[in-house]
Amino acid sequence: MNILIVDDHMIIRRGLIQILDEFDGQYNSEQAADGVEAMQKLRKGNFDAVLLDVALGERDGFDVLKSVRSEFPRLGVVMLSVYPEAQFALRAIRSGANAYLNKGCSPAELTQALQMACMGQVYLTPATANLMANDLRKPADRPPHERLSNREMQVLRLMAQGETVQHIAQALCLSGNTVSTYRARVFEKLELKNLVDLVNYTKLHGL
Repeated sequence: MNILIVDDHMIIRRGLIQILDEFDGQYNSEQAADGVEAMQKLRKGNFDAVLLDVALGERDGFDVLKSVRSEFPRLGVVMLSVYPEAQFALRAIRSGANAYLNKGCSPAELTQALQMACMGQVYLTPATANLMANDLRKPADRPPHERLSNREMQVLRLMAQGETVQHIAQALCLSGNTVSTYRARVFEKLELKNLVDLVNYTKLHGL
């Protein structure tokens, strides 16, 4: 199986390649550092699945996922992230990913998700399956944070951890002005007045 690994950290890419190489030569891995390079390689190569990081700087993994689904609707996509399932798993599945895994997952889980993605199937971790079951039971009136964009959710999470605008900008490879804009949107959409309200909101909703 031909796998394209998309992550902006070289050490992570090399680690994933090493993990896949240990599985009896089942996988041939190539790598890309960002969304632009990923789409270029997908157009030139013949891949069975993409292992896609959520945080890729200016163009995040969800933007890349949208492009992949537009050009390669049947290509398997496994999203991999440091963010727990509660943050982005349902968004990833709804956006067309075949699986969403935390980077703390086991090699066995990673390869199982890739195998199912290559066959066009959806792989759900127990945590994601539980989220999906709970989501089905929710009333039609959704909580405000579900209206946030993927990038706004990333900013929300970092704000709740006490990160400054400068640190968030550095972490997401964005300008300070852009982060400030996302910050303002988060407060507006969630109808929050200050950072204390924001932290309490994230705790209340398990974000």
